Amino acid sequence: MTEPEEYKLKSGSVMGADVSKNEKKQPPSEEEEEGRCASGWRGFLSSVGISASSGLCHLNPLRLAPRRMVRDKGTPLPDGQLPQQVPGPDKLRMEWSLPAFISMFLPEFPHRNVPGHEHFQVLGCIAKGSYGPILKVKDRSKQKTYAVKVIPKSEVLRQGVIEQSKEEVIIQRQVRHPFLHDLQDCWQTQRHLFIMCDYCSTGDLYTYWMMIGQFGEDAVRVFAAELGCALGFLHDFGIIHRDVKMENVLLTDQGHLRLADFGLSRRLERGGRAFTICGTIQYMAPEVLGGGPYNHAADWWSLGILLFSLATGEFPVPPERDHCSMLRRVRSFPYEMPVTFSPPLALLLTELLCKTPARRLRTLERFKRQTFFRGTSFDSHLLQKTPMELILELKEHPDRPAKAQRGLTLESFRSFDCDLLGSPAGPADLSPVPVNFDPSRALALGTSTNEVFV
Repeated sequence: MTEPEEYKLKSGSVMGADVSKNEKKQPPSEEEEEGRCASGWRGFLSSVGISASSGLCHLNPLRLAPRRMVRDKGTPLPDGQLPQQVPGPDKLRMEWSLPAFISMFLPEFPHRNVPGHEHFQVLGCIAKGSYGPILKVKDRSKQKTYAVKVIPKSEVLRQGVIEQSKEEVIIQRQVRHPFLHDLQDCWQTQRHLFIMCDYCSTGDLYTYWMMIGQFGEDAVRVFAAELGCALGFLHDFGIIHRDVKMENVLLTDQGHLRLADFGLSRRLERGGRAFTICGTIQYMAPEVLGGGPYNHAADWWSLGILLFSLATGEFPVPPERDHCSMLRRVRSFPYEMPVTFSPPLALLLTELLCKTPARRLRTLERFKRQTFFRGTSFDSHLLQKTPMELILELKEHPDRPAKAQRGLTLESFRSFDCDLLGSPAGPADLSPVPVNFDPSRALALGTSTNEVFV
């Protein structure tokens, strides 16, 4: 990823006040500056649908903006020696002049103007994310298609997840693996955050599961090996995903997997503990439902639920209305394996769905040693060498676009206002999958339910 680009104010303008080249003005007093900032801040909050008290509006957003360090802490400089490359007054003024609702997302999300329609072309909508749509866009200069997650800043502020939104892109910048979905770029405009990743035209695993009902053990074995490799890599990197589910498993043109959506992920070193109740409720481990402490073992439980569901066609415990009810059901459920399972598969799932985290199968090395994987290579190149024929056959089925929409209507996001939506695609550019894009009706979205963040 490139370093955050330089941000420049419009020529002859400082915080919206025009300055003539031939006219000098006295700098405003502190009271005048705060009054002007309060007015702009109140207008922004109003535009994104957030009401604020007069006391909040009179806070100076310049004081709320995070201070950027001139240099990292290190060995003190000797007396009389000045640090090199210290930013000058103009640069410091420029940095502090950014509004707080832009500065608070820096430096993880570089600030850019809305990309011109000559740069991006919106082809359709792939799915509904937690806070906004995931769009299919075409980069005209590269002639390449991407998936762009659009996140309204108003929702991030309302939910209080600024740091989590930053964590998502920090993690995706750090990790590269054959079975992980790659981040290509991210940026912010005045009202939105944008996260751009590779586009997987084949769709997600959940769509194919709904189409076929259940998968045979040979297919489950390949999916399990690829997801196990992805989790083992993340955990070795000190990252816990926290939302392993079929909807977050994307498929390549050859039917192989890419674990996606790091919106709930966080860095957690070995021995660390987390306490946030988050994830998709039917996949959440009992220790997560109970409010922690929990660690990377929770991801392996979620993998067990996913594999159990692939092999049987249904979840072992249906989702409940809240995490407390779900916790009671999970604690009392025996998780007995169906008699139709082969003994190796039953043993694997029994070890993954152990309710005691310390005894659960929770490392890739132990995962590889399971008899279910006897004769299976965990080399990523060998795993992907053979196309998943079942997926490729289902991809061409006429029912797939409808299944991908999850039965939702266009009404949910009819009024969604996005900076990129001013560039409707021409009929020749439209992709027939996963949905046909109708510029007049904007967004056709599909998602799973029961996402929880407490």
